[in-house]
Amino acid sequence: MPRFSRRNFLKTGVATGALVGVGNLHLFAQHASATDWVTLGKSDVKVTRLAFGTGTHNGHVQRHLGQDGFTRLVRYAYDHGIRFFETAQAYTGMPEMLGIALKGLPRESYALMSKVTTNGADPQTAIDEMRRQGQTEYFDIMLLHVQTGPTWPSDSLRWQDGILEMQHRKAVRSHGASVHGLPALRQVPGDKWLDVAMIRMNHKGVHMDNDGDAWNVPGNVAEVVEHVKQTRAAGMGVISMKLVGEGAFTDRADRQQSMRFAFEQAGVQCVTVGYKNTAEIDEAIENVNLAAA
Repeated sequence: MPRFSRRNFLKTGVATGALVGVGNLHLFAQHASATDWVTLGKSDVKVTRLAFGTGTHNGHVQRHLGQDGFTRLVRYAYDHGIRFFETAQAYTGMPEMLGIALKGLPRESYALMSKVTTNGADPQTAIDEMRRQGQTEYFDIMLLHVQTGPTWPSDSLRWQDGILEMQHRKAVRSHGASVHGLPALRQVPGDKWLDVAMIRMNHKGVHMDNDGDAWNVPGNVAEVVEHVKQTRAAGMGVISMKLVGEGAFTDRADRQQSMRFAFEQAGVQCVTVGYKNTAEIDEAIENVNLAAA
């Protein structure tokens, strides 16, 4: 049993925090922008409102750029104020590529999130390997990746304990889960272990959560939004993905509307987008700025 288990975490109140009433959610301060730093719920971790994702089509889009092209894109985003970068153990090659791209930048100047696959090796061994791949001493956020079905909170207890032990060792600063499908999402507001939830979000329900988590079946937008609001009310941070439907939104008006919907209607705190060129970074910053305005 890890020295700092999920049971101890819940018992000692580390997981507790002041509840935030839905009516008191302030989505944006005046003149808010994509590159503002925001605190994710009770986690005390600050991230920029817009993140740089590395998992488009499981990272294929970013890998296709090659290391030099990818590094230039990461540095462009960094220089333009995006200081939150996310990857995953399952994105083949991307943790290593991101580690190289960020090498030499002050570690305290950006936030880094990764997602661990909840099978196989010992959790602590897996996270240590992820740190080695990413050339980082710590992750600001570590998520349980692709949690599905209604029993994921109990199925993943060993991994929750492992992440908490790594947090005790200061190799992880905060933790949460990336959930897929309504049966999994319905467990989120009630799971007190979570600091952060990663939830799919767009106004059309493209590649969003449905009852069977079928990829090409439209998601239940209204229910997803309700769970986001409940999650925020419970004091947790919410990061959203699939803002451009994993590339399905070819019309810029849809991409703009998706950003506005995520922040204004759903109340997410941060969004992550995968990019393949600097024009997409510029547009994403503008779209979030418009949503903030």
